Amino acid sequence: MTRRTDWPDGQGRPAGPDSGVPSSSRAEQGPPRDPEEQARAICLRLLTGTPRTRRQLADALRTRGIPDEVAQEVLSRFEDAGLIDDAAFADAWVESRHHSRGLARRALARELRTKGVDPALIDEAVGQLDAEQEEHTARELVERKLRATRGLDREKRLRRLAGMLARKGYAEGLALRVVRRALEEEGEDPELLERHLPEG
Repeated sequence: MTRRTDWPDGQGRPAGPDSGVPSSSRAEQGPPRDPEEQARAICLRLLTGTPRTRRQLADALRTRGIPDEVAQEVLSRFEDAGLIDDAAFADAWVESRHHSRGLARRALARELRTKGVDPALIDEAVGQLDAEQEEHTARELVERKLRATRGLDREKRLRRLAGMLARKGYAEGLALRVVRRALEEEGEDPELLERHLPEG
């Protein structure tokens, strides 16, 4: 029996009954699986438990040396079978990240772009969040942080709270309006706040 020392997993296993692959013609065939089989196995492994975009899978196949034409063919078959669905991925991403992290539409769109989602699908997904929902979430975020800022001077509180919202993708006007309202409700003098806040 011919021993193989160039297996992809680097273990140098011999082909045989315990190897999970037929032992015949291994010397002639080279690697134990052709690129298409490798691509399918890589995609299935990456999709186990974690949805991925087509672009993420394509990048993973490229880094593993799968030829582009083979990768595109396999990815298209996975799409046809419903195993890759960028629209569903984007919808779920927006729902999850908005509720768990309080991210605004701008931040969610930026994250989806980095994952290779088509701009039209991004627009449709972030369109689930309207301005009213976004403002409500921003208010909740500020209310949760208010206590931690008590004792700081007025300007520092304003900067810290507005900065927190900005990092989550909220527009400056909305962030300032929400922070101003929250601090006024807590008893801050609106006129003193105006000295530190530009018009929102």
